[in-house]
Amino acid sequence: MKSLLSLKSVVLAISVLILVLAGLQHFEPISSLTWFQELLKKPSSTVKQETSSKTREVVSEESVVIEVVEKSLPSVVTIAIEYTSSSGRRIEINPFDPFSPFREIPGEDRTVERNIGSGFIVSSDGIVITNKHVVLESEATYSVITNDKKEYAVENIYRDPLNDLAILKIKASDLKPLELGNSSKIKLGQMAIAIGTPLGEFQNTITTGIVSGLGRGITAGSPYEGFIERLDSVIQTDAAISPGNSGGPLLNSSGQVIGINTAVASEGQNIGFAIPSNVIKELLDIFESRGGSFERPYLGVRYVMLPEEDAKREDLVEGALVESVVSDSPADDAGIKADDIITAIDGKKLDGDDTQSLAEAIVRRTIGDRITVKIWRDGSTKDLILTLEAYKE
Repeated sequence: MKSLLSLKSVVLAISVLILVLAGLQHFEPISSLTWFQELLKKPSSTVKQETSSKTREVVSEESVVIEVVEKSLPSVVTIAIEYTSSSGRRIEINPFDPFSPFREIPGEDRTVERNIGSGFIVSSDGIVITNKHVVLESEATYSVITNDKKEYAVENIYRDPLNDLAILKIKASDLKPLELGNSSKIKLGQMAIAIGTPLGEFQNTITTGIVSGLGRGITAGSPYEGFIERLDSVIQTDAAISPGNSGGPLLNSSGQVIGINTAVASEGQNIGFAIPSNVIKELLDIFESRGGSFERPYLGVRYVMLPEEDAKREDLVEGALVESVVSDSPADDAGIKADDIITAIDGKKLDGDDTQSLAEAIVRRTIGDRITVKIWRDGSTKDLILTLEAYKE
């Protein structure tokens, strides 16, 4: 039995050897070293492909940023301010006069010139967009400095009463405007490129990042600067933004403006905010509908909005509670008084929960329009007719 099994084993071994030798006739001879090298080529090739793919990805992103910057730089500007500053009077000791040892030294006036913000061109004939807080000081004069170092005096300023936006007019032609994108189509995580003059010193600095958040509500400004404003539905980005970037564009990978850089979180890093481009479009539409006039209508009241819940608690009505009336204003001429509550404009009820309700009702009208203002006074209502006039700063 054992010899039979051994014979079968020998026959089987010989059969396998014959098959192997027959198979070798159909293949090129290959050394064990070559075979090992060929084996190593497979993972090496895969690594190469992955590295090449990543390199292409980086080069592609870099190319996009470079292309957007080259396309946009001629349209981004720096905003400069010029104003008179007084050092104030001071008291000095006069050692040569024992009877009057103190003398007053009058203050000295000096002219201050510095870069304070950014902006961008939106029309070839010299219309520039920036933030309202950049050009807030009505007694100062402003100028626009383009990327090619040309400086233009700002001839007119339209400050938006609804948002932290301003339109500037310079005397220029053949300028290159930036294209405004559709901010309603912005996606979280998409590329964001910011251009501006941080700290008023480093003109046209480029920073990149992504859209970090949408629909944010923030309170921007500083009580020390006399400007605080509630901004809703703003864009959050991690592209580095510093003081001086205000008013500059936030761009997408196509070089379209998706927002205007407006604020930065003081207690965090890489948390910046931009007003969406569709808000800019709306302002420009209103501006153009008035024939490009830099004058805007005004009512002439200082007020606070009174929500319905608060009004009921005080036995009052919802609307705009008038705190004071500007002398010789349309409101003054019509007979509106302090403590009146404006409840409706041309029959449209004001929303006490909306801080912009009254301002929005006025800004959409034109100078010379006659409107009906419904007021509540001492428990009764009355309608007053007034004619809107141009706002005087």
